[in-house]
Amino acid sequence: MKTDKQVSADVERVLLDEAQLHEIVERIAAQIDRDYRDCAQPLLLVGILNGSVVFFSDLIRALHIPCCIDFMSVKSYVGTEPSGEPEIRLDLKEPIAGRHVLLVEDILDTGHTLDALRGILSKRDPASIKICTLLDKPSRREVQTMQADYVGKVIPDEFVVGYGLDYDEKYRNLPYVGILRSSVYEHKE
Repeated sequence: MKTDKQVSADVERVLLDEAQLHEIVERIAAQIDRDYRDCAQPLLLVGILNGSVVFFSDLIRALHIPCCIDFMSVKSYVGTEPSGEPEIRLDLKEPIAGRHVLLVEDILDTGHTLDALRGILSKRDPASIKICTLLDKPSRREVQTMQADYVGKVIPDEFVVGYGLDYDEKYRNLPYVGILRSSVYEHKE
């Protein structure tokens, strides 16, 4: 039986259900464990707030390697459209020089946000910077050189919500990723 939280009339259809999301998290965690198992110091995972918080939480619990966490907050969207140059609202607490850094994002869309963050953080002399995204929407890519190192699922050009993803700060708490009905956002744009 589904609860009100699990069902939203604003969602056209479920793209990834809870079981599929769990499989994605486990697969990515296994890849990260394998790639970083021989590192001399803990991997620094950086969650990009707010959208990645659910995926990020599940991912760090699935990892078996030593890791540390930190967060960055970046404003990059107004409604359903990219706002241009991302604005950093919360920066890292600790220096990253010599550290292996993994940026964890909810969705890789145009590529502007992650490209800007990678550029900013590269100037801080990390040992490496890699990118992990739950969802990849390559059909909307504007920064062609931006590719994620770990991808949960490549998706079509649909507006998705749930599992941390939002529209107008709503729908983040849905336990699945669903396609938002266009009637919800078309009249507001």
